[in-house]
Amino acid sequence: MKTLAGIAAALCTLAGTAPAMAQTVYYTATQKTAFAKPTVVTRTTMWRCAGETCTAPRAGERDAVLCELLVQRVGALASFSAGGTAFDEAALAKCNARAR
Repeated sequence: MKTLAGIAAALCTLAGTAPAMAQTVYYTATQKTAFAKPTVVTRTTMWRCAGETCTAPRAGERDAVLCELLVQRVGALASFSAGGTAFDEAALAKCNARAR
């Protein structure tokens, strides 16, 4: 009986922290003008936008692919970073080439 109570307590603890862990910012994208919508979805990634900046948690796609998916939805970006590392000019230009 103690084992079941311990497992239940652990599951409750994990359930309470899972949403916070899932919302950790990994990607940051900036446009030259404000984003038109407060949220943007690329495949399975939900971007939260405020002003010129959108952020998202880590996704299953490669960083370059996720950048391309985003520009297909919102247009060219002024900057894009993944895990705190900004795309250099060449990578950003390649990403922006996919803009709508």
